[in-house]
Amino acid sequence: MSQKAKLLLKLLIGRSDSNFAFDDLVSVLAHLGFSLRIKGSHHIFTREGVAEIINLQPKGSLSKPYQVKQVRQIILNHKLADDTDP
Repeated sequence: MSQKAKLLLKLLIGRSDSNFAFDDLVSVLAHLGFSLRIKGSHHIFTREGVAEIINLQPKGSLSKPYQVKQVRQIILNHKLADDTDP
């Protein structure tokens, strides 16, 4: 299992929302085909076929737990995890 697949699985399991590294969350979104635009501390992700815009800000080196949950919901709602390699 690749490192990106492990990170995606960790995100989808949801046991470590408050301890999910910001760089890892950015990496998962990039792996899922999201485009990144940075404006100040805001990391804005968009993807064709996904109406939601994901706006993330780091909390030190970690992601904010509520933003990790939002990303998980978007991935599950749009079945984006099905598009990746196992």
